[in-house]
Amino acid sequence: MSLAAYCVICCRRMGTSTSPPKSSTYWRDISSLFITYEVLALKKSLTLDTQVVEREKMKSYIYVHTVSLDKTENHDTFSTVDIEDHDCAVWLLLRKSRSDDRAARLQAVQEMSEAHHWHDYQYRIIAQACDMRTLTGLARSKESDLRFFLRPPPLPSLKEDSSTEEELRHLLASLPQTDLDECIQCFTALALSESSQSLAAQKGGLWCFGGNGLPYAESFGEVPSATVEMFCLEALVKHSEIPTHCDKIEANGGLQLLQRLYQLHKDCPKVQRNIMRILGNMALNEHLHSTIVRSGWVSILAEAIKSQHIMEASHAARTLANLDRETVPDKYQDGVYVLHPQHRTSQPIKADVLFIHGLMGAAFKTWRQQDNDQDLTEKVSEDETKYTTCWPKSWLARDCPALRIISVEYDTSLSDWRARCPTERKSIAFRSNELLRKLRAAGVGDRPVVWVSHSMGGLLVKKMLLEASKKPEMSTIINNTRGIIFYSVPHHGSHLAEYSVNIRYLLFPSLEVKELSKDSPALKTLQDDFLEFAKDKNFQVLSFVETLPTYIGSMIKLHVVPLESADLGLGDLIPVDVNHLNICKPKRKDTFLYQRTLQFIRDALAKDLEN
Repeated sequence: MSLAAYCVICCRRMGTSTSPPKSSTYWRDISSLFITYEVLALKKSLTLDTQVVEREKMKSYIYVHTVSLDKTENHDTFSTVDIEDHDCAVWLLLRKSRSDDRAARLQAVQEMSEAHHWHDYQYRIIAQACDMRTLTGLARSKESDLRFFLRPPPLPSLKEDSSTEEELRHLLASLPQTDLDECIQCFTALALSESSQSLAAQKGGLWCFGGNGLPYAESFGEVPSATVEMFCLEALVKHSEIPTHCDKIEANGGLQLLQRLYQLHKDCPKVQRNIMRILGNMALNEHLHSTIVRSGWVSILAEAIKSQHIMEASHAARTLANLDRETVPDKYQDGVYVLHPQHRTSQPIKADVLFIHGLMGAAFKTWRQQDNDQDLTEKVSEDETKYTTCWPKSWLARDCPALRIISVEYDTSLSDWRARCPTERKSIAFRSNELLRKLRAAGVGDRPVVWVSHSMGGLLVKKMLLEASKKPEMSTIINNTRGIIFYSVPHHGSHLAEYSVNIRYLLFPSLEVKELSKDSPALKTLQDDFLEFAKDKNFQVLSFVETLPTYIGSMIKLHVVPLESADLGLGDLIPVDVNHLNICKPKRKDTFLYQRTLQFIRDALAKDLEN
């Protein structure tokens, strides 16, 4: 038994015992003297070092002085209480990150991101005390430790008898439904309709008369929850392109609801990508940045940008770039993705290379390494491993690190049956204007440019350059274009539309397919106008064309772009023994297809990369 416990017990016994006889007074005095001596000795031996306690407290809490709002006063925002020597660097970096000197702030963030030897509590000091600008910079720094980022705040509880699906529907219904274009109206109406059916089925709202009809009616009206959520998210993507609707989404708790959905659907990349698209669109509005950061999204984005899956990393990179006004003057709208550099870098960027996919293509899958022959109309697998290979990001970025590499994405379809928006009729002219506006917002034209295009993407490039030549504010795009690569671009049309009667997917060919037909007046005008435009321009042209047929559906094997159609009439035309899908997918880095592409880019930008 310890001495202290013994003393307490003795005291308790003495305090509760009956009055001793007078003859025992002597022994009582002796006992009291003994206890007093032992307590004093114990107190002397257990001296508490209060300075150690204070230092430990400082490791767990951030002390900030309250300051006057008078900006003329000189304030030190951090406590002046003494700290350990090895903690001084942390606090000095925090002070430096708030400097009025931009170069000093950037240096502070870089030094923080390179710190890998700190204790946990030191990372937490930064996480609790840094400002929004520093936190965003750390998230965009490649080597940053994830301990810099606090967990997102707890999400509010769902209302009683509610679900994420129902909350998502309410959020969508709360947005303005008037003065919208036809496509947004279509997405919104479809999402609200499908979610209403699903909720009715869940709550027993579907009825019919007779026998076993009720289960049948319920199953008929029932829509899987994930499907309903996808409808709602796709509608929200469209709404988030409107700044005032972004304000409504934020005001109605959309950031927290999207975060809940993101956590619930970790195994569903398609749901997560649409959530990231919405968030990236909201980040285009600078007045929402503080709300996005406070909601905890930066810690989620910091982890996502480190993902090995190119789609997840690229969507996170886009959102963080839109949040990072410290180092990124450009704004990346929906469908514009930077493949390199995705992080803050000290490498000077001297030129841009833009990748424009074609019909049924995408910003990432079009530019992967060659894989097994794939049906042109086959739905792309949602398995993220399909998208980890992207040669512009993995090969070109290493061979030419001074490039900014951008890939764009836009929706296309072979048939109006498969169109994502049935009311959407987007011609080459419409799409080119839309992409041109987005690319200019991303700063395209401020540096030398090389365009890389596949199939219909090449027609869009031609149209964009023609449109830019007519607008004074777009003149820098024309003046800075150094070269164009065409991968099997049907300058004179394709046989694809001619098979519309025989192939079920093309029974009602989309406007894009119709414009690719050989007798298309729009295509002929585009070709003639571009040749006239390009004859006195100083950019280089390189064209590749397939020599092997491609399977269209299960019925027909088709040479999509024949040699004569791929001949622009300018530059070199090189036949390659691959089909239409693989003309832009090199098998390996050392193959002719990639090496000739790399050589062209280096030659076209030779003077710019030397400077």
